[in-house]
Amino acid sequence: MMYLILTILFFVAMLAYFGIARRFNIIDKPNERSSHQTVTIRGGGIIFLVAAIAAVVLYPQTFWPAALGMGIIGGVSFVDDMYSLPNKVRVLFHFTAVTLMFYYLAAFSLFPVYVVAALYILVIGIINAYNFMDGINGITGCYSLVTLAALQYVNYREVSFIETDIIWLPMLASAVFLVFNFRKKALCFAGDVGSVTIAFWIITLLLKLIFITGDWKYLLFLAVYGVDASLTIIHRLLLKQNIFKAHRLHFYQLLANERKLPHRAVAAGYGLCQLLLNAFIINNQASLLWTLLTVCAPLILIYVLIKPALMNTKTIG
Repeated sequence: MMYLILTILFFVAMLAYFGIARRFNIIDKPNERSSHQTVTIRGGGIIFLVAAIAAVVLYPQTFWPAALGMGIIGGVSFVDDMYSLPNKVRVLFHFTAVTLMFYYLAAFSLFPVYVVAALYILVIGIINAYNFMDGINGITGCYSLVTLAALQYVNYREVSFIETDIIWLPMLASAVFLVFNFRKKALCFAGDVGSVTIAFWIITLLLKLIFITGDWKYLLFLAVYGVDASLTIIHRLLLKQNIFKAHRLHFYQLLANERKLPHRAVAAGYGLCQLLLNAFIINNQASLLWTLLTVCAPLILIYVLIKPALMNTKTIG
């Protein structure tokens, strides 16, 4: 019954936000780098902040640092959606939010200073990479749902590392968001507030699982996104492009924009690919290095061998 009530609450919150967004003109206008052609409401991913509030209501004594971190990083991302903040401002708020995440995870007492410093770089890098991957209808919702489902499976079947509600809540929010976003013509986009907030939530869960088990293979639950984002950054650096500016060079963007594959098919394909990899990661008992090579090597080969055939000179420019 609680989940039904929460689902209804999330739907009401989305519809209420639509009214606010129309009133204050919070919209995304297409440009030459966009993967859409119509004006669309931006910031629908605010639903993940609503889910974070619900998590605090359910677990006020334990989850508040992580939820506060989501509020900070999601809030500054929402402002950035509307006004485009300087990178230095965003990084400051990201650092503050990740500090709260580490406080929640007890990272400061678990690891020496140099490891914590490396974790800051890793987490902030993953959050921004996750944000970069949010560019077509359905991809953030599908991919997040698959990753969260894998975490919940591990939580139920392998090791109980967190209250199940803390995973069900973002899963419900992702499902509700997809109702409005997983369409040929999306009714709303997640915006930075959505992709950054759900990335923060997923990384919190992943690190909690990793810290408890000591097994870093679970970071490969983000392998598909990780390979696409990392190799695209390397590609753009080789082209001497500003990696912080909008572009259409991600593998998924080339599939959707250059080869005109339906957004929903590409998004579902990314989700399905990660789902299959997650099943392998969970059931695989090999070493971390072997698992890393087995999971990432095929993704890298697909990217390197197929991407040139998808591109044209207009894309590079």
